[in-house]
Amino acid sequence: MRVLALLLLVGTAQAEEFDVKAHYQKHEYQIAMRDGVKLFTIVYTPRDTSQRYPFLFKRTPYSVAPYGADRYHAAKDMAPADAFLRDGYILVLQDVRGRYKSEGQWENYRLQRQGKQGIDESTDIYDTIEWLLRKVPGHNGRVGQWGISHDGWMTVMGVIQPHPALKAASPQATTADAFFGDDFHHNGAFIQEILDWVHYMGASSKARGEHAETKTPDPAYGTPWNYEFFLNAGPIDGINAKYFGGVLEKQWDETIQHPDYDEYWQQRNALDPLVNIKVPVLNVLGWFDTFDPYGSMATYKAIEQKNQRNKNTVVAGPWRHGGWRAEDGSSLGPVKFGSATSEYYQNEVVFPFFQRYLKDRGDWAEPEAVMFETGNNAWHRFEQWPPKAAVAQNLYLQQGGGLSLTKPAQTDAAACDEYVSDPAKPVPYTSEISNTVSNTWRIEDQRPMSIRPDVLAYRSEPLAQDVTIAGPIGVELFASTTGTDSDWVVKLIDIHPNDAQELPGYQLPVGMEIMRGRYRNSFSKPEPMKPGEVTPIRFDILDKFHTFKKGHRIGVQVQSSFFPYIDRNPQQFVNIYRAKPEDYVKATQRVCRSASFASHLVLPVLKR
Repeated sequence: MRVLALLLLVGTAQAEEFDVKAHYQKHEYQIAMRDGVKLFTIVYTPRDTSQRYPFLFKRTPYSVAPYGADRYHAAKDMAPADAFLRDGYILVLQDVRGRYKSEGQWENYRLQRQGKQGIDESTDIYDTIEWLLRKVPGHNGRVGQWGISHDGWMTVMGVIQPHPALKAASPQATTADAFFGDDFHHNGAFIQEILDWVHYMGASSKARGEHAETKTPDPAYGTPWNYEFFLNAGPIDGINAKYFGGVLEKQWDETIQHPDYDEYWQQRNALDPLVNIKVPVLNVLGWFDTFDPYGSMATYKAIEQKNQRNKNTVVAGPWRHGGWRAEDGSSLGPVKFGSATSEYYQNEVVFPFFQRYLKDRGDWAEPEAVMFETGNNAWHRFEQWPPKAAVAQNLYLQQGGGLSLTKPAQTDAAACDEYVSDPAKPVPYTSEISNTVSNTWRIEDQRPMSIRPDVLAYRSEPLAQDVTIAGPIGVELFASTTGTDSDWVVKLIDIHPNDAQELPGYQLPVGMEIMRGRYRNSFSKPEPMKPGEVTPIRFDILDKFHTFKKGHRIGVQVQSSFFPYIDRNPQQFVNIYRAKPEDYVKATQRVCRSASFASHLVLPVLKR
């Protein structure tokens, strides 16, 4: 399955029932921007002209096909819920600059900094809105923007120096800073499986103008298993020429040329410009998003921190990437959530949000956070996020693979657990045999990993009562390596009882994250680790809202590879993108659990 299908929400959405053609007229335009470049835009106007309607606008680099005035879209591709089409909106879809039927040059993460002049996605949004207001009849002068994944990032660009008519925006599964938590990196560790997306973007660049619906070829991996492909591929900097004839989107080579958090990445950080944000924003994310678990929450928090007065809401549900529009949200893989969570979100959150600001209708009360609690399978609304009642509580690694709220009493410097990390046999992040990133690996049973000799597994005693966490999970490891660099992967796991009625013994990953050791002190100035020296490794597992039920156990796993989702660390302080086979060496990793070096997680425990 190619990346386009992943990013455009392929899934199990219910069959389309709303007759779009019966209620809407489709129009196609080439809209000139301030520099003369024309962007291809589709506008659907209600056939009922007895009232005025607001615009609902989505921009994408993934094509607004089908093209042609008589070829109509499905409702799910036009709006964040079918209710928008039934209630009456003017729906606008646009190929962004340099993609498919739009003119110009495509550039990923094209944005100017606040106050600077130039052509970027924000100015293209502004110019498009200005044209729509002048040229499309029957509107009420208000515009809302929305989008999922890269379309969500385009939505964030709309609220930076916005057009006055933009009255509401909903960035969903957006990226924020591609070095820290989204598509290209996690805490500086390279997400090499972005290769599928990069190949699609490069190969599809030929689908322009009259060739806009030309099928993009799938990558030629030569094996149905990415684990095998990346293990045998050789240096990352040679993959483009060796396997793809240089066709990869230039972002691949630029990433290799900028291994650290330098000006290249800093200029593409979408959080910095989020000042003076007056447009109401609804940030949407999935707890189990494979691609972009970081961006929407980071965007919400940046708006909160940088804008004293705002109308800024975050909503999170138990979804994969875009699952809130692709399926009903009642389950993900084998895990069930007790209700159609996507329907709740569509009917009770996103539709009322836009109705309030675009039509002055409904009872949207500007909640700060609308969050689904996994484990208890319930929706909640909070006055702030993380909630005021969330209290930090340390959970310590213990001798014999235990976990406890009590700090270890051992003073022995040898009170550590160790394993050998072998780059020739890295720990897989999923058991699936596939060339694409699984949509469900973030909820995959962790039992197979718990018995590997290169994974440390810890578990608490069965819980005497429910324990609920709400917010980011802190990680504080005290660890050493015999190498000069190392990756540290930590997973927080809900271990179900063996006699549970549903999923007996299942080890559900509540959250997991990686930290590249060289960046422990600075992402801009990496430093080698000193062999054998106990070193603090601190990072966050992203925000979660989960209840560990009475009788369950809390589990933690620690490992040093997460392959092939993350590239292998040679475990030597070299340029990983250009590392040669001989650079990859085994390393003995030690995680300490003494009174002086008490490795632990910091849980945001919600007091009820």
